[in-house]
Amino acid sequence: MVSETYGADLKGRQSVRTTFKLSPRSIDALSLLAGQLGIKQKSIFDHLVDDTRALQALAREIENREAIDQNRIAKTYVISRRTLENLEQVCKRYQTPRDALVEFSIERIMPLIQEEKKKHDNRKKLKDRLDQLVADSKALLKESDRLLERDDPVFELVYQIASTAQSHSDEIYDIIERGRRLEDF
Repeated sequence: MVSETYGADLKGRQSVRTTFKLSPRSIDALSLLAGQLGIKQKSIFDHLVDDTRALQALAREIENREAIDQNRIAKTYVISRRTLENLEQVCKRYQTPRDALVEFSIERIMPLIQEEKKKHDNRKKLKDRLDQLVADSKALLKESDRLLERDDPVFELVYQIASTAQSHSDEIYDIIERGRRLEDF
């Protein structure tokens, strides 16, 4: 038999769709961070809005409500039922527009995006050295092929080194390509 508390907890985790009017910057920030971290936007939303204390503090800070209504785009997100209920309660209690509270909550992830941007720049710097390592491993493999038999254990190990270097270089290139969106943010 499932307890009522367990059932309520499961119901709170249930996903719902809701629409917010947000700035293009906030929409991009959510999408960008989710892509960089390899997590769902729902997880970021739930994390931002599930923190009741932080949400209440933001609600108290929001003063300029008219500036919030300009240049907004309606965007539908999937979030947990509990997150939506929490958001609605804080908005009602502090008489804060829901979209404004979400917008200000999203602002809290901007330092993470800046951190990811720095990591991306550092990854790009390392890529040149990695390209040289791959080129050197290919040259070493070519020389090993010339000097040794293909069934020689040293040739086989050099082959594995060159293959691994190329494979990991390709993975790093994919990570850097995913981060290209950070460059213009």
